[in-house]
Amino acid sequence: MSILIDIQNEQEKKVLLAFLESMNFKFKTINEIDENLIHSEFLKEYNLEIDKAEKEIESGNFVSQKDVENLLSERRKSLE
Repeated sequence: MSILIDIQNEQEKKVLLAFLESMNFKFKTINEIDENLIHSEFLKEYNLEIDKAEKEIESGNFVSQKDVENLLSERRKSLE
């Protein structure tokens, strides 16, 4: 899986890098990899997820809008 993060300032960069390093995550900065590769990997992963979702829908593995509305309605009632 790939994640692309747009850092807004130096402080965000320092915090994010410190977190990733503390968790022993493997990561690369955009300076270390080809930008075209990033885009192609993102599109590849995106298309795989779309294909998976379409197969789930075709096989009937989904939640209908009505079911979601009922679930949210029941949750609201329980909070009252």
